Order: sequence, then structure tokens, then C-alpha cells
Amino acid sequence: MALARWKDLCIDVADPARAAAFWALALGLRAEPRGDDLTKLAGDPPERVVWLNRVPEPKTGKSRAHLDLVLAAAEVDALLAAGGARVAEHGERGLRWDVLADPGGVELCAFAPVQDAAPAVPTALVVDSLDPVADAAWWAGVLGAQVVEGPDGRPRWLSAVPGLPWDVWKFVPVDDARTGKNRVHWDVWCDDLDALLERGARVLPGYPGDEHWRVLADPAGNEFCAAVPR
Repeated sequence: MALARWKDLCIDVADPARAAAFWALALGLRAEPRGDDLTKLAGDPPERVVWLNRVPEPKTGKSRAHLDLVLAAAEVDALLAAGGARVAEHGERGLRWDVLADPGGVELCAFAPVQDAAPAVPTALVVDSLDPVADAAWWAGVLGAQVVEGPDGRPRWLSAVPGLPWDVWKFVPVDDARTGKNRVHWDVWCDDLDALLERGARVLPGYPGDEHWRVLADPAGNEFCAAVPR
């Protein structure tokens, strides 16, 4: 039985208005400013909501969570014109992708559309992990998702995640440990916060919260917010 369900994605930025021009274009969403410190990006489907939250601290190091998107060359050029940066270009297994960054340095991977009869590239939420199999299993149990094999044959991808507005959720093996707060995190709806804690989540100190909203971390330390429907 699932303990939670997808709610939305959040990105910490230095300037929500400036970042909105980049992310609204990347995601095909409309920007809805909610004051100087918060911008909502919304569109179709309704679950495809992204919040841009102003934070005072600058970004340091690589983002441990990011999005994989399929974008044509013209769309990549438009993002660069909107204030983004091209960090690197990569190619592997016949695929080509650019690592782009928003005006504050938060990365995303832009994959070129696959031509002819080759398999489509899935859009994805991607999370760096020291133990991707364990992390995928934990979130699959929490969200009632299916665990599928990644390209290396290990069960570390999630598919059929209820409400997730991208094709899959990938946990990617890395060797470097976390050094700070993720600039990208996700929110979930949860009817029973105590059940999440019993499953292995923990409350993060120093954040506001009440019986309807808590800032938590999964067993790997990834921050996420759990909201109880009122």
C-alpha cells in the first residue's frame, strides 16, 4: 500500500523571476508569480507543477537531483538565450545530450530527439545515489511505483509513479557523498506522516512545520516535503 503520492517539484533559485524565464520555456509551463520570493510554473497535466523558491545561499557543487528532458536544438538555443549556460556536451550509446544550467547554475540534461526507429529517450527525474537499488526500492514502496532495470541491469529506475509528470524516476550511481542541501526537491501528499517516519524518513530540524506539513529526508538524506490534505 502506497504511503504517499506525487505533489510537485521545487527548485531553489536566487531570483525566481529570472529563473522562471528559463524553466517555463524548458518545461512548456506558464509562470505565475506569487510575490518576489516565489513563482509557480503550471500547465498540463495538472501534476506538472514546479515551484521556484528564492533562497539566500548561492549554489555550490553539482546538483544531486535534476531533470532529463528531450529538447530539439532550437529549444536548447532558446534556453541559452533566456539566460542559461551550456555546461558540457555528452554522447553515449548513440545518444547526444547537453548539460544546461539555469541562471543560478541548477543543471538539467537536454537530450536530442531520437530519429528513425530508435527507442524514445524517456524524460526523467534523476537523483544521484550511493545505493541506487536501495533508494529506488524505498521510494517505490512509499509511492506504490514499479522498479525497473536501468541500462546497467540493476533495478534502480521507477516507472508507473502515480502523478509523476515525467516518464521515469532514475537513481544514478555516484561515488561522491552529499555535501549540502539539494537545490531540487519534491513534495508529496501523505495521509499519515507517522507512517512515513516509521518507514525510515526523518524530520529535518530547523524548518517550519506543523501537523499538515513537514520537511523530511529519505534514508539517503534527500530532502522532500510531505503535506497532509486538509
